[in-house]
Amino acid sequence: MEGKQGNSPSLGGRRALVVGGSGGIGRALSVELGAKGASLIVHGGSSRERLDDCLGWLRGTGASAEGFLMDLEAPGGLERIVAALPSLGRIDILVVAFGPFLRKSLAETSVADWERMALLDLALPGALASALLPAMAERGWGRILLIGGTRTDGIRAYSTNAAYAAAKTGLAVLAKSLAVEGADGGVGCVLVCPGFVDTEYLGELERNALKKRAPMGRLLAPGEVATAAIGLISSDPCVASGSVVTLDGGLSP
Repeated sequence: MEGKQGNSPSLGGRRALVVGGSGGIGRALSVELGAKGASLIVHGGSSRERLDDCLGWLRGTGASAEGFLMDLEAPGGLERIVAALPSLGRIDILVVAFGPFLRKSLAETSVADWERMALLDLALPGALASALLPAMAERGWGRILLIGGTRTDGIRAYSTNAAYAAAKTGLAVLAKSLAVEGADGGVGCVLVCPGFVDTEYLGELERNALKKRAPMGRLLAPGEVATAAIGLISSDPCVASGSVVTLDGGLSP
């Protein structure tokens, strides 16, 4: 059940684009940004019903919210969303919560799988950040929040999802590079790596399996991750810029 996430309108007057913002952690991030006063542009991937439900809920809380549907997994998806940025108007905050998961051993991972993970989990957030950084810096303020994967805050071996984890681990380089390049222009970037989060995308078998491994015997609520993540980028100046932040409640290796 959703409730009001934030309690201070510290982002009033800012406009936020949330890529993958209509479901899961992305929806919780949209809710938190709206609660803090930001105007929202919510991207939905493939479900008009999910996007409309999210926008309706946001507007019901008093948030200013508009949205658009674009399948980023279709051929040319990255080029289309970058090309659409000028039509969206001023964007002060970029949140990239979209990123498909792949569970395969290395021996099973195809060329197409590698291309898909590299494109959507690393090149997509990188291209969006590259496109928006100059205007943010020119205005003297901007925030970029990237969502990594579970335990992709460092270099590790992965037995079943190496392609996905490799792309998500690469976001740390992007985040730290954006922090350095954006510092003089008031632009901050934070990468957040959540633990096991209870979203609508989990099936019951997977949810129960993850609960057994999760700290405190429960999965994290999307709102818990969103509150912490948006709090990190809300400060002015953004003292957390360049950080790779693990939000997993103490997940064991």
